[in-house]
Parts: sequence; C-alpha cells; structure tokens
Amino acid sequence: MSAAAPPPVRVLYVAGSGRSGSTVITTVLGQLEGCFAAGELRYLWERGVAQDHTCGCGRAFSECPVWTAVMKRVRDEGAAVDEPGIGRRLLGRLRIMRLPLLLARRALGRAPVPFHADDSHIARLYRAIADETGASFIVDSSKLPPYGLLLSQLPGVEVSVLHVVRDPRATAWSWQRHKDSRDGSGLMHRHESWKSSLLWLVWNLLSAYLWRAGSPRVCRVRYEDFARSPRAALAPVARMLGATAEDLPFVTEDSVQLAPTHSVAGNPNRHDSGVVVVRPDDEWATAMPLRDRLLVSALTAPGLGVLGYPLVPGRHAPPRSDAPTPPAP
Repeated sequence: MSAAAPPPVRVLYVAGSGRSGSTVITTVLGQLEGCFAAGELRYLWERGVAQDHTCGCGRAFSECPVWTAVMKRVRDEGAAVDEPGIGRRLLGRLRIMRLPLLLARRALGRAPVPFHADDSHIARLYRAIADETGASFIVDSSKLPPYGLLLSQLPGVEVSVLHVVRDPRATAWSWQRHKDSRDGSGLMHRHESWKSSLLWLVWNLLSAYLWRAGSPRVCRVRYEDFARSPRAALAPVARMLGATAEDLPFVTEDSVQLAPTHSVAGNPNRHDSGVVVVRPDDEWATAMPLRDRLLVSALTAPGLGVLGYPLVPGRHAPPRSDAPTPPAP
C-alpha cells in the first residue's frame, strides 16, 4: 500500500503593493501559535541564499539555525540546483509586462504562471518550512499577485489570502523616503511618485479581482483601519487562521508584544521586537507637496473608490458592504 499523502502546506499569502504596512501585520500574525512569519519568500533565493542578508532574528541568513535547517531539508530532498538562479528567473516570470498573458491563460483555464522546473524546488521550500517549524500556517508577505497565483498552482500547497492596502498617497510618500534596510544591504530602493502610483493601481486592483474579500479564505485589511484599531482590524484574519482576536499579542489597544521572527526579507521593521506601539504613519498628510498629491490621486483614481479611498485626501471612508465586488476567481 502507498503511504498517505501528507496534508497540504497552508500559506497565508499577503497580497498588495509595497509600503502598505504588510511587514508589521505579518510580524503580528507570526506571533500566533502555529504561525511562522517568513517575510517575503519570493526573495529568499536572491537576498537569503545569494546575498546572505540578515534574518529577522538578527543573524545572517547562512547562520540562522532555522533557515540552515530548512535549506538542508530542501537540498537533501532534491538534486543540485542553481538556487540563486531561481531568484533571477522568478523576477522574469513575475514581471508586470506578463500580466496580459497571465490573465489570458487564466481565462482559458490554464495555469496563469507557466510551469517551470524551478517550481518543484519552490514547493520543497514551503514543505521544508512547515516540516522544520511545525507551522500550521506560513505567513508569506511577498505581495505580488502573480507569485500568489504561482503558489496556488504548486502541488501540496493551500493558499489563503490577506490583501493589505494603504492610501496611495501614503505609499508614494513612503517610497520617496531614505530608509536603511537594517539587513546589511544599505538603503532601501526608492520609486518616483508616478511609478509607485502605477504599481499601487495595478497590483491592488489585480489583488481585488483575483481574491474577492469575503470569500472563505480571503480577507482585506486597510492599513488605516489597522493603525486606528489594530486588534479589531486583524480579528477576521485571526479567525481565518483558526485563532481569535484574544490570541493576538496585544498588551494594550495600541501596543503589541513581538518576539523576533525569521522573516527573510521585507521592511526594516521586521527586525523590531519587544513592546511596539502601533500608530498611524501619516507624515505624508502634512509633508507631501500638493503637486505630488494631485499626481498620485489622478493616476490611482480608478482604484480609489473600489478600495474605499477618497479622490481628495481627507477622512477615509469606512469599509463599504454595498460596494461592488470584483468577480470571483
């Protein structure tokens, strides 16, 4: 008799665009029993394996006992492979210019992201993380919708989605800041306002289209709601993970107790631990030049109403239960 197939590796995929607060949300969720905050795993092959950036625990990737054990499992289970090459090829496979092909393949009932030999190694990575850490859920904050689709195609992987979205004026301002990565790689990459606006529009509308909020394995959280009332904002996500709002590690209504994680890539605050106060980051509201606000508002206008943001910056509208939802995938 053949051995029973192992249970699927369950992944909570954090989708959306950059600088939306996904890192701190991932870290908070990673404190739940059975959840492993892995950070942006699509970058593991590049920033971890090839460049040996600092893990969320403070050690270099190659010296972190968790990632050392995980990668040993990956390598013991397969033939020698060009691991840094997986990262380079992923960048090409997930490029924004491939979106028309991705959507066309999906409409035809085919795998949206064409299969590649690398996919078996990527699947082994997630299985190795689950086996080594005993995690019930791997929280992956890679964000790009195409990578989330790729994960959902992998055999033995079950994907739930958390779509995190933030006001595009705030993300555009954040992309212009000079930030130390705190992982040994210098300053974080920056984008001009026009580019961050277009990325916000494409990735967030695509996330909303692919994963309809309210579906059994999909939640959407706005950063502004999280910053205003973090426990309440994450309560539906906790329930989706089999926990409750009371299981979240909040010590007061706006502060949370964080143990170090083993996030492999992400915003510098993935290195934060101890009691951390959650507060709105709204510097953009007073510091962002009017010209930039108008540019970002104009470029992102098609997505503002869909995601509950005003065309003219000000008070954010509450989540709308009557808003039209994108078609189910």
